[in-house]
Amino acid sequence: MTNKVEQQFNEAQKKSLEAAVQLAQLSIENTQRVIEVQVAVAKSLFEDSVSNAKAFSAIKDPQEAVQLRTRFAQNSAEKVFAGAREIAEIATKAQVQIGKLVGEQITNNSTEILGAIQQMFQGMPIADESTMSAIQNTLNTTRTAVEQLTRASSEAMQAFSQTKVSATTGKSRPTK
Repeated sequence: MTNKVEQQFNEAQKKSLEAAVQLAQLSIENTQRVIEVQVAVAKSLFEDSVSNAKAFSAIKDPQEAVQLRTRFAQNSAEKVFAGAREIAEIATKAQVQIGKLVGEQITNNSTEILGAIQQMFQGMPIADESTMSAIQNTLNTTRTAVEQLTRASSEAMQAFSQTKVSATTGKSRPTK
């Protein structure tokens, strides 16, 4: 019986390692997306600066120069804000993915560990039926608490990400 419990714990550890690898992969992919957005914005701003510098050097009228600078500043600000919104959306989606992965991992590991503990107690020679019943009730209560915690954290993560998206994109939050 002990060998089976050890095997279940080893399986849980293996799944945890796989989840950690998935988490690292998600982090790398999202970091790459953020860097790509930053590079694209920087490249676009640089190209605009060069073309605006060329246009500015050909201007003779001071009022036209002020208008060109104003348009350049406005276009630059719009591009920076668009990049920031895109990065915020990437971060929000990453938070949802990571929250889901962590929630699933917590639920799966706790269920497997509680199952292993339950099997371990069932294999023990406990003569008193009330003791075995108390252990079973404790394990069931623990399982229920873990499930509720996982569900609550998942709902909180979704609410947080919806709030964050609406704050960064200016979109209204869906009503319930």
